[in-house]
Amino acid sequence: MSKKDRAAKSPAPQGAAWVNLLYVVVSVAVVMLLWHIVSSPGMKSAKVFASPAAVLKAFAAKVRTGKIWEHLGYSVGRVLTGFSLAFVAALPVSFLMGWYEPFRRFFQPWISFLKCIPPLAFIPLVIVGAGVGESAKVIVIFIAAFLVMVITIYGGVVNVDNTLIKAARVLDSNDRTIFFKVVVPASTPYIFTAVRLGLSSSLTTLIAAELTGAQVGLGQMIQEASNYFNMDVVLMGIILIGLVGITFEKIVTFFERRLTAWQEIRQK
Repeated sequence: MSKKDRAAKSPAPQGAAWVNLLYVVVSVAVVMLLWHIVSSPGMKSAKVFASPAAVLKAFAAKVRTGKIWEHLGYSVGRVLTGFSLAFVAALPVSFLMGWYEPFRRFFQPWISFLKCIPPLAFIPLVIVGAGVGESAKVIVIFIAAFLVMVITIYGGVVNVDNTLIKAARVLDSNDRTIFFKVVVPASTPYIFTAVRLGLSSSLTTLIAAELTGAQVGLGQMIQEASNYFNMDVVLMGIILIGLVGITFEKIVTFFERRLTAWQEIRQK
């Protein structure tokens, strides 16, 4: 492609980026306006929704005391620890289930059974078995992330294009070569999808996990604030969890674009 052709095509992505940015700005502005309306003193919903100014003031107060960073650090640490352990465990289980039929027949019924049970249902068992320390919180997050990642990655392995496998066998490739050169690369997009879903499940389980006797953390902060009807702190905690989730999403997308760029080239 010539420089002239590239120059002709370059404005379109830039224009699309500006359009996307405009939509984001308008969307945020609309939500802030609605938030301001529902939190107005004359509205019944004001009992539930603190005003944006009140939430910002609560955040500033937590920052001054330094408590917010302690809550945030403990919660993010629990999420990343539970998620990381779940990811390390889910990868081999998923690939073994997808690649070896005896392994699949043995474990698939149990995975199908466990995925129907909400992770929060295991909390009483976890508390009895692990107490109310940090390990209990990590275990609850681990269960939530592990199940969703196993199912997602397994789906990617079993759905690898059979034509690629047949072509590799025609070239006299052994099972080891096919697995590492065909199956694993073809399953990479599913792995990143599993990472997204695993992080999302970890965050959505965080609040319940921190109800197992946590003394610090965003979930504990929200629970304590709700007991005293400090809805500004409750909303602040919810918004912080959402921002953490968006940050995780952006980090995963960053690495996905660089590690799966070959697929976009192949599709072109």
